[in-house]
Amino acid sequence: MRWKRTMQLLDVHAEGEIGKVAIGGVPNIPGASTAERLAWLNSDPKGQELRRFLCLEPRGNPIGSVNLLLPPTHPEADAAFVILQPDQAHASSGSNSICVTTALLESGMVEMQEPETIVTLETAAGLVKARATCRDGRCERVELTMVPSFIEQLDVVLDTRWGKVTLDLAYGGVFYALVDVRQIGLTIEKRNAAALVAAGMELKAQVNAAYPVVHPTIPAVSGVAYVMFRDIDPDGAVRTCTTMWPGRADRSPCGTGNSANLATLHARGKVKEGDVFTSRSIIGSEFRVGFSGLTEIAGRPAVIPTISGRGFTFGQQTVALDPFDPLAAGFAMTDVWGPSAGDIPG
Repeated sequence: MRWKRTMQLLDVHAEGEIGKVAIGGVPNIPGASTAERLAWLNSDPKGQELRRFLCLEPRGNPIGSVNLLLPPTHPEADAAFVILQPDQAHASSGSNSICVTTALLESGMVEMQEPETIVTLETAAGLVKARATCRDGRCERVELTMVPSFIEQLDVVLDTRWGKVTLDLAYGGVFYALVDVRQIGLTIEKRNAAALVAAGMELKAQVNAAYPVVHPTIPAVSGVAYVMFRDIDPDGAVRTCTTMWPGRADRSPCGTGNSANLATLHARGKVKEGDVFTSRSIIGSEFRVGFSGLTEIAGRPAVIPTISGRGFTFGQQTVALDPFDPLAAGFAMTDVWGPSAGDIPG
């Protein structure tokens, strides 16, 4: 073989959302912290090249993420990781944290202890503590103690093609615009996925133009990453659809999105410490969302969420770069990736 680069990926999904984990061949990512590594991946041409290599065709596809396992810089962390998606590298994700924990334990990279193993993950947003229930060599369920989540602004009003739409801006590891879905005349069902994604991309562009946001202590985390639509099912479960650039729906209920939403529920007096509720995704998969405590971030009230879900390994692959391949830089087509595919950066 005349390959210039190879990387080994473990295929994992968390409640339907694919989060491949790069367990071999990961190059050195500069930075004294994971936040600095995130900034490098999003700003340096070599970082953008790596993202395109893993996330775009012919090796990648618009569904799912690739998690780069990195040596931790924090003394308490067992592993560090950064999430790569077609648009950019992202700081934190609940479903990807479940995928990474499952991969670390079932591959043997972190020794599995039964009936429970604690894995501390270092993300660009901070430490995430994963409590994994383990039996017969398998990681059955992972409960994450997420980074503190807080309100940026409640009841923001945008003038849109649907009329005035009210949304909340909140942080749950990345920034979200949270929208009650019935304002745009839709429900969160699989048959509406394309329409929800189109609306989410439009609203994301509007809100980022009007309301620039930056984390008060982590400058590398800025801008609204996703629009999450929300609703309440008849049984009281929170139903969600997180829309992701350039045009797809999160298959899981979304851990960081539910963390951000928990902050809005607390601000409105709808939850109290110790509460646990179900969040259901567009495909019907479920996370358990808990409110474990209160804290502060740069003087702002913040909640400490827990997210519980299941991860499943389903394959392993080696991806490679042929230096003579004219399409080695990666590409995306609007027939598969949606109308924004031509705007993929890097």
